[in-house]
Amino acid sequence: MIFRLLLFLSMVLILELYVFQAVKTFTKVKWVLWSYIIISVGAILFIGYQFSKFDRSVGQTQMSMITLGLLLLVVLPKIVITLILFIEDVYRVLYGIVNRFSSTSNTTAFLPDRRKFVSQIALGLAAIPFTSLIYGMTLGKYNYKVITQQIFFPDLPDEFDGFKITQISDVHSGSFDNPDKINYAIDLINEQASDMILFTGDIVNTHAKEMIPWITTFNKIRPHKYGKFSVLGNHDYGEYVDWKSEKDKEANFHAIKELYGKIGFNLMLNEHTFITKGNSKIAVVGVENWGRHFKKAGDLNKASEGLTKNDFKILMSHDPSHWDAEVNTHTKEFHLTLSGHTHGLQFGIEIPGFLKWSPAQYVYEQWAGLYEKSGKYIYVNRGFGYHAYPGRVGIMPEITVIELKKGKNLV
Repeated sequence: MIFRLLLFLSMVLILELYVFQAVKTFTKVKWVLWSYIIISVGAILFIGYQFSKFDRSVGQTQMSMITLGLLLLVVLPKIVITLILFIEDVYRVLYGIVNRFSSTSNTTAFLPDRRKFVSQIALGLAAIPFTSLIYGMTLGKYNYKVITQQIFFPDLPDEFDGFKITQISDVHSGSFDNPDKINYAIDLINEQASDMILFTGDIVNTHAKEMIPWITTFNKIRPHKYGKFSVLGNHDYGEYVDWKSEKDKEANFHAIKELYGKIGFNLMLNEHTFITKGNSKIAVVGVENWGRHFKKAGDLNKASEGLTKNDFKILMSHDPSHWDAEVNTHTKEFHLTLSGHTHGLQFGIEIPGFLKWSPAQYVYEQWAGLYEKSGKYIYVNRGFGYHAYPGRVGIMPEITVIELKKGKNLV
C-alpha cells in the first residue's frame, strides 16, 4: 500500500514538474504561474480527499464519478505535455553530449534552454483531451445516436424478412442526472416503431433503488407487437460493493430482477421463447451474464434446451467475450448474438468507413458494432448510459435498430 502510494506521488510530482516548466516557458507572468499552482494543488487535494472517502458498501455515487472525471481532466492533458517535453529533453541531452565533445563548441551550458514553441505545441495538444473530456461530461454522455443495421441470413424464415429489432443495453440508471435527456432518448426508442425490443443488461450500477426514480420514464417505452425481452448484465448482480450480509445482497438481486418486469420487460434467465409470425417462428434465447473477466452465470445449454440446429435463433448475452468462448462454436448454431457491456470504453474515435478505434479493442475482440464469423453474427451495442467516467468522448450512447433480411449478405 505504501509502495503504491509513493509510486503514485512520484508520478504526480513528475507530471507537475514538467507541466510547470511548460507553463513557465510559455509565460513569465507571476499571477498566471501562481494561479496554475493553486488550481493544480487544489485539484489534487480534492481528488485525494474524495478517493479517501470512497465507501465500498455504497459503491459509485455522483460525487465519485465527478471525482474520476476530474482526475482524467487533470491527468491526461498533463501526460501529453510530459511526453512532449520528455522527448525534447532527450534531444537536449543528446545535443548537449554532441556539443560538449565538439571542437567548435563555444557554449558553456551543457543543456540548451527549452524552446518556447515546443511548450506551445505541448499546451496546444493537451487542450485536445482537455476540451474533449469536458465535452464528454457535459454533452457527449447524452448525445444519443440511432444506429441502423441490416443483416442478411439465407435461412431466415420468409415471414421475418424485414423484421425490426430495437436493442438497448447498459442503462446504468444510477448515473443519470438529467430527466429531460432520458425522456428524449425514450422518445427516440419509440420513434423506431420496431417489431420487438431487446435489452441486454445492466439496468443499474449496483443497487436496485437506483432505478426507482426512472421506472415511470422507462414505462413510456411503447408495447412492441412481438415483445420486450431482457437479460441480466454483470452489474445487476451487485458484486462490486461490500454488503452487510449475504441476505442483503440476495434481496438486492431479487429487487433488480423485479425491476425489468416493472418497466415491462420479460427477463430471461437461461431460457428461450419462440416468436411466431404467420406460419414461421424464430427463437429468442436469453442467458444470464457470462463474462471472461466477470460473473459466469450464463448457461447456454440450459437456455437452448429443446432447440434444434435448424431453428433460427437470436441470443441475448450481455458480455461479448461469451461469443468466441462458447457461442460461436456451439452445436446449436446461434445466428445472431446481441451484447453490450464494453461501452466502447466511452472513449475513442469513430469515423464511419474510415476509422474505428478505442482502448476497448485491446480487451475485447468484439467491442462495438457488427462482427461476423462463418455466417454467424454478433452485434455489440455501445450502451445507453455511462459508468465510472461521467461522460462519453467519441463513442456515443446508442440505440440500435437491426433489420433482419432474407438472403445472402451483400457486404
